[in-house]
Amino acid sequence: MTQGEVAQVITEAVLTILIVALPMLGLGLVVGLFISVVQATTQINEQTIVFVAKIVCVFLALILFGRWMLTRLTDFTTSLFEMIVRSGV
Repeated sequence: MTQGEVAQVITEAVLTILIVALPMLGLGLVVGLFISVVQATTQINEQTIVFVAKIVCVFLALILFGRWMLTRLTDFTTSLFEMIVRSGV
């Protein structure tokens, strides 16, 4: 493999990681922001509320997007193996 191919694989891997993690991180961010606004308006400063809500939200996102995430990661891994076979390493 040339340096260009290695750089392309690394770029593709980082992009895949970001895309796969985005639903869980995005929903956690939205829920955390919403609960922070509610806590600021009601002046309730309990940290466990935010923590539990984020965990539940991330688990729900994993359940909802798990199949898509697995497909995306499987496609990346398959393309990586095919690239290894083509290069003869």
